[in-house]
Formats: sequence, structure tokens, C-alpha cells
Amino acid sequence: MMHTEENEQVEEMMNMAAWLLGIKNLQIQPYHLPPLGPNDVKVQIKALGICGSDVHHFKNMRVANFIVKKPMVIGHECAGIIKDIGSNVKSLAIGDRVALEPGISCQTCNLCKNGTYNLCKKMKFFGSPPTNGSLANQVVHHSNLVFKLPDNVSLEEGAMCEPLSVGVHACRRAGVNPDTKVLIVGAGPIGLVTMLAARAFGAPRVVVADVDQHRLSIAKNLGADGTIQVSTNIQDLGEEISKIHKIIGENVDISFDCVGFDKTMSTALTATRAGGKVCLVGLGQSRMTIPLVAAAAREVDVIGIFRYRNTWPLCIELLRTGKIDVKPLITHRYKFTQEDVEKAFETSAKGGSAIKVMFNL
Repeated sequence: MMHTEENEQVEEMMNMAAWLLGIKNLQIQPYHLPPLGPNDVKVQIKALGICGSDVHHFKNMRVANFIVKKPMVIGHECAGIIKDIGSNVKSLAIGDRVALEPGISCQTCNLCKNGTYNLCKKMKFFGSPPTNGSLANQVVHHSNLVFKLPDNVSLEEGAMCEPLSVGVHACRRAGVNPDTKVLIVGAGPIGLVTMLAARAFGAPRVVVADVDQHRLSIAKNLGADGTIQVSTNIQDLGEEISKIHKIIGENVDISFDCVGFDKTMSTALTATRAGGKVCLVGLGQSRMTIPLVAAAAREVDVIGIFRYRNTWPLCIELLRTGKIDVKPLITHRYKFTQEDVEKAFETSAKGGSAIKVMFNL
């Protein structure tokens, strides 16, 4: 009979992960897990979604100032089943279905102590260099960042808690409520989850703008009150703002730029009423040329977000109660094989009809 130690060694040898080795070069190779600490859990990953940042790493080996300098396991939108628990873990058990929050902060700096742990400069975030990610058979993670899923929430929905958290955090920061009319600029995955979150927060009217008619049709099917197809030409801004105001019926109280370009931020700033708010969610450009002085003269508040904090319990509850349905966002599914990993990332990189590409491991 094989000893437990031998069992663990065999399991370790079988653990595989998708390693990013170079531009558009992903290879499934062995992944040796760190030891299980007393406050850790080992999770068998069962569902993982591809994020826009994963695609940027895949195509460019970098996202903004985060540069991949050595082989790295990719991925961070994940859920799975607990296979082992550390000696101090009491709130979770082997066999629990769980969603994972992918960032481990230091918990000791002033930002962490003040509750804004998402801004921690020592954050170790799955799949963000140099930290390995979670597109693997198994990962080890801190138990405080692992959340049990209700019976009626699937593992795929659990993995979707990560992108949904961005929308929830944005709506919290901007103060969306039943008195706020909302404009969403950008109907990609983050724009769509921000729209769903705004509706769940009680926004009575939500309008979505995008350059792509197919994505606008998805936004409409998911509950947008109105949509407008816009261009990338800044000269069209005045006419487009008039259309936005006509569609929304009243002033825009809060706008979310879920893209992050000169044109999209200019749209958000110009469309928002005096005294309203603009929340920059997308980080498409590191520098922008925007009408900030004109917005400031109307006392339009500009806020930003970076990832999220303390969102998983609310996201899970919104999914459990059916107040948010993320299932229609999952447009493509792939297995964890070398061929499918390559296909999945190529599909996600092309965009088009792909909203959320999901791995079923």
C-alpha cells in the first residue's frame, strides 16, 4: 500500500499548468506547487475564464508596467474543489466547491490596514508577473481568499466572480443607487458585468455605448435600456452625446469608461451632467488627452478603480439570488489540453463573438 507521502509525490508529478514561455507561446508543463501552509488550502481548479489581461500577456508579454521576464503560469479567474486543507483552516472542508480571489496582499502596510488592500504595493496576484497563476490542475491559496459556493451557483459562475467583482467595485466607488442614471462606455466583458452590477445596485436606467453592434445586441439582451453605436472618431462626439442624452431620457448621473481611450473618456466626461461622476474602469491607454478642465468647471468628479476589494461575498450572493446572471456571458468553452489552450487564447484574442472564454478542467 502506498504511503501518503508517496501519494503526494505522484500527485505533484501529475500537476500540470499552462506556462507562458514567450509571445503567443503557451505550453502545458509540470507545475510544482508550494507547500501547504497551516492557513492554506489546496484547490483542484475546475473552471477558469480568460481575462483581457491574460490576452495582453499572451500577445505582448506585458500589461502596462507588468512585464513577463521569465516563464509564468497564466490565469486568475477561477473556481474549483478543495482537495486538502491546512491545520488552522476551520471554515472550509475537503470537497467544498469554492471561488478564489486571486490577489494576496501583505496585510501589514497602511493601505492594507486601512482596508484598501487592492492597492497594496506588495500584492501577489495570480498570473501577474512574477506571480504564477491558476490555469493549472491544482493551486495552493490562502484560505481567507477562498469562498464556498452555494449549491445553486455553478463552478463556472464561481470563476465569473472575478470579472464581476470589477463591476461591483466600480459601482460601489461611484455610488450607484436607485436615483442614478448610468452610461456604460464599452460593451466588452467588463462593460457588461458593470452594466449587470449597476442594475443590481438599483440603477433605474442604463445605456451602453460601443463601436461593435454585436456586443451592443448582447448588452440589450442582458437588460440595457438603450444602446448606441459610436465611432472612434473624436469629431463625432457632439452628435453622439446628443443621441446618448436622447436615449437615456434625462441627464447621465454616472458614467463608466470601461475601455480607457481618449475618445471613450471624452464621451464619459462630456455626457455626464454637472455634479455627476465619471469612473475610469478600463486602462486602454497609459496617457490621455481629454477635456478635463471643461469637466472640472461643471464639477464632474473623476474617480478610478484598480481591481476590487471585499467583493466575493456580495458577488456570490447576487448570483445565488439570481439578481445577476453571468451565464450568458460565457460564449466559448475549452478543455485543458495543449490544442485547446492554444485555440482558447486565439479565440479570446480575436474578440468578435467571444465574450468570456472558459476552460473546463
